[in-house]
Amino acid sequence: MCMGYERRCVFFKMSGDSAQMFNPADKVAKISHCSSMEQYRKMHEKSLKDPEGFWSEIAKDFHFEENGLGQFLDYNFDVRKGKIYTKWMAGSKTNISYNCLDRHVLAGKGDQVAFHWEGNDPADAEIVTYSDLMKDVCRMSNVLKSKGVSKGDRVAIYMPMIKELVVAMLAVARIGAVHSIVFGGYSAGSLADRMLDAEASALITTDAVWRGSKLIPLKEIADDALKICRAKNTNIKVNIVVKHISRVTAPQSAANGAANGNPAKKTHFDDTGNFKVGWDDKVDVWWHDVVKDVSSECPPVWMDAEDPLFMLYTSGSTGKPKGVLHTVGGYMLYAATTFKYSFDYHPGDIYFCTADIGWITGHTYVTYGPLLNNATSVLFEGVPTYPHSGRFWEIIEKYKVSKFYTAPTAIRTLMKYGDEPVKKYDLSSLAVLGSVGEPINPEAWLWYYRVVGDSNVSIVDTFWQTETGGHVITPLPGATPAKPGSACFPFFGVDVALLDEEGREIKGEGEGYLVFRQPWPGIMRTVYGNHERFETTYFKKFPGFYCTGDGAKRDKDGYIWVTGRIDDMLNVSGHLLSTAQVESSMVEHEHVAEAAVVARPHNVKGECLHCFVTLTQGADFTDKLVSELKVKVRSTIGPFATPDYIQLAPGLPKTRSGKIMRRVLRKIAAGERDFGDISTLADPSVVEVLFEHRPNDK
Repeated sequence: MCMGYERRCVFFKMSGDSAQMFNPADKVAKISHCSSMEQYRKMHEKSLKDPEGFWSEIAKDFHFEENGLGQFLDYNFDVRKGKIYTKWMAGSKTNISYNCLDRHVLAGKGDQVAFHWEGNDPADAEIVTYSDLMKDVCRMSNVLKSKGVSKGDRVAIYMPMIKELVVAMLAVARIGAVHSIVFGGYSAGSLADRMLDAEASALITTDAVWRGSKLIPLKEIADDALKICRAKNTNIKVNIVVKHISRVTAPQSAANGAANGNPAKKTHFDDTGNFKVGWDDKVDVWWHDVVKDVSSECPPVWMDAEDPLFMLYTSGSTGKPKGVLHTVGGYMLYAATTFKYSFDYHPGDIYFCTADIGWITGHTYVTYGPLLNNATSVLFEGVPTYPHSGRFWEIIEKYKVSKFYTAPTAIRTLMKYGDEPVKKYDLSSLAVLGSVGEPINPEAWLWYYRVVGDSNVSIVDTFWQTETGGHVITPLPGATPAKPGSACFPFFGVDVALLDEEGREIKGEGEGYLVFRQPWPGIMRTVYGNHERFETTYFKKFPGFYCTGDGAKRDKDGYIWVTGRIDDMLNVSGHLLSTAQVESSMVEHEHVAEAAVVARPHNVKGECLHCFVTLTQGADFTDKLVSELKVKVRSTIGPFATPDYIQLAPGLPKTRSGKIMRRVLRKIAAGERDFGDISTLADPSVVEVLFEHRPNDK
């Protein structure tokens, strides 16, 4: 019998129905917005059968300026019947910036803290109230209008996790423009591609940012992007630059400047310690200069519920990023509702999402969802291991965080440091722990629950996409008995189906394509400038359904297990395997911190398994370990799943949001070096390291 948490104990298998269940924490269930599965089922049934009745009741909490709630729902998901479209509350007038700010300030809540900002260095912190935020947003709205930005214009934002990023996106939304946020770490070429595709008329950026001990010269990158744009005759009216680097504490490793040979200091700082920036008086203006004499009042532009709110670029199978377009009204309802129920947010909670706003998680669950619910949040600029591996836990203790949301990649990274960095801090305030970005392997789920949550929390393993706008499959923390590794059940308004390759629906237990029958308010409306690509990508494979591109299985209890992208499915000797299934098996080994599995061409099997494993600190990659891992997979899944190749991976090729770039791993497995664009990798050097460890063909 296992006492407490022990890495080598196996509590369940990935098969689903044999998994151990964890009931909601009592302290969550007793005050929950949804406190039983019976209540969940009734609410979910109503949301499918009577979407207007369900969502119009929720809409009453928000401000609509005129036309009531308009034509509540109109859509077509079947390409055989014509153009694909979804419309929620068309004709009604609202503004999401007003609903995030003015609504609360007018209700007397202006002095409430909206954000506790935590900088890269623990010494840097700031409190931002709703009143402060509203005034700053209005000032920037007035600046943008003075620079010629108006309703419908696209504004690119390329910034780190600072207060001004939230201000910028809400200011753009306030005047009816469309924001296109690009993660502050993309290359100049990637930023330029996105600005050109969006036909952006303005850019908002920052001089630079410290990410851990690494300096990222954002304006320098942005300047290079602007040169690319100008070469294509694109006119950017203004580049508004936040002076950030001189206001924050430099990392100790860089603090002594050129004297200790720090290259960042030599290149980017002058002899007096001032950060050097290039400047173009034709377009560049300092944020602090343009806002100082501007009015802190700016009436919102009332938008049709179906007017564009933002676009966010995501990877496409063609390699060309696609601009996922979301609109004002439906996204507002869905962001607010998923935040309220998925995290069971109540007044007085302190919420902390570690995601960067440059990704959809940051849009919905750092900015819009929390602010629409009048929440108090932590806005975090740093990284989880700087200046020490307990940074997350230190912040949770400091602010008494009750709701915490992070990625499996971060969880697995911190697991490598063991339990001690967690146990140093008082985390008793935690009630709900969330997971986002990829299926969480059960071992990481258990560590999260037992070590971080002290077995006294509810875990919400959320599945959703940039395209869905918010959670579409998730446990509800006060109602759902959770199975580690399962996203559990669909959220309100989401009608899940599983289809086989021929489009036949799989009833009951089974595995297939994960699709949805009808729209929910937060679903994307189109790919910006390319509606045909939108229809082809999401609706043509299975007419009448939105196709997520992911595979999933349903167990005998009805729980849904997302198995990963369909192109991450492996067909070995006629057996369909998910990468997540194999990876989960391997990371149960005490010496494996992380695993990634891809298909490798095989002249007999067609495809075989090539596994990349990252080890825990102090572990050695030996023939004995390889043998143990093969036995592990054989015993967990079956002999047909035995990997042909297992190689050491000191690091994995990940994007800056922490997602593994599997197409790069597939190239390495096949011995090919034509990787295409890898500018989004956080550390491109890892590719050559993996090639050095690549086992030869047998």
